[in-house]
Amino acid sequence: MFSVADFNITKIERSKLNDINLENIPFGKYMTDYMLEVDFEDGEWKTPEIKPYQPLLIQPSLAAIHYGQAIFEGIKAYKNAAGEVAIFRPQDNFIRFNLSAERMQMPQVPEEIFMEGLKQLVKLDANWIPTQKDHSLYIRPFMFSTDETIGVKPSDNYKFMIILSPTGPYYTTPMRIYVEEKYVRAVPGGIGYAKAAGNYGGAMYATAQAKLKGYDQVLWTDAFEHKYVQECGTMNVIFIIGDKAITPNLDEGTILKGVTRDTVITILKEIGLTVEERPLNIDEVIEAHKAGTLKEVFGTGTAATISLIKELRYKDYDMFFEVDKWEIAPKVKTIFNDIRYGKTADTHGWMMKL
Repeated sequence: MFSVADFNITKIERSKLNDINLENIPFGKYMTDYMLEVDFEDGEWKTPEIKPYQPLLIQPSLAAIHYGQAIFEGIKAYKNAAGEVAIFRPQDNFIRFNLSAERMQMPQVPEEIFMEGLKQLVKLDANWIPTQKDHSLYIRPFMFSTDETIGVKPSDNYKFMIILSPTGPYYTTPMRIYVEEKYVRAVPGGIGYAKAAGNYGGAMYATAQAKLKGYDQVLWTDAFEHKYVQECGTMNVIFIIGDKAITPNLDEGTILKGVTRDTVITILKEIGLTVEERPLNIDEVIEAHKAGTLKEVFGTGTAATISLIKELRYKDYDMFFEVDKWEIAPKVKTIFNDIRYGKTADTHGWMMKL
């Protein structure tokens, strides 16, 4: 069991914040003053350290570089009008982190290290939390294998870290999406449900090809028929068809169980929509669009929160949406933001106050 007293904390001499303007900052460009670092060696976790943000010294033979044992999470912290700091649903991210670790044959990170380290780190860097609309402090826990040898096997040694980054919105405008039919993000039995680094590296080529066509992201489809929708880029996706919200189900393990996805589903139900988590064929989406019942399409994720989709292209069929006239996604986002920024009561216990 670890406690606050077990953490070694090295204070900075001068904050980098003195040299940075937090107005209109891009996503993930700046890192805060501190980071958390703890090693797993000889079958146990060593003393956690919180230290000034700094480079890592690694060997060229580092196992993670060669064999991809690397996982991460994305969490956000917010500051309300009274200056109080709260973190959004970190317990859910902690649980998912260790699910990813299990799938990638990595050690479980103790809750005391993950949660206490996260809290102590955010407290130290609380001045870095922006207060502008759609801004937050992005929290990136991650772990990678650190054996210094070449050989395809689970490592014996690992490093767990948390870094922080003040950030603005990930997507600033509604997106144009291309339905991907050749490349796949995940297959049943694979690691699609894990937040593993390789999932994101493997997605980059298809995304780049879509961008050459003028699109912002791809809508992934299943690996066998290329008919059933999966994720949208790095986000879960929700379709408003008639009076229902439909999103792909998680049963096959090809889709990440998003914390934001779960939050949005809860809010959608509370505002009166029927939510269906089930396989969704792209042909059903097109038929709904032709019938005029496809009202809205949007992505959900920690980085993007809720991202509107203004165009969806499948083969030679284009679906355009007048996002300025939408009602549901904007309403959900307002409710979501009011909870996160402390403007309304958190009846679900989603915000962990520091």
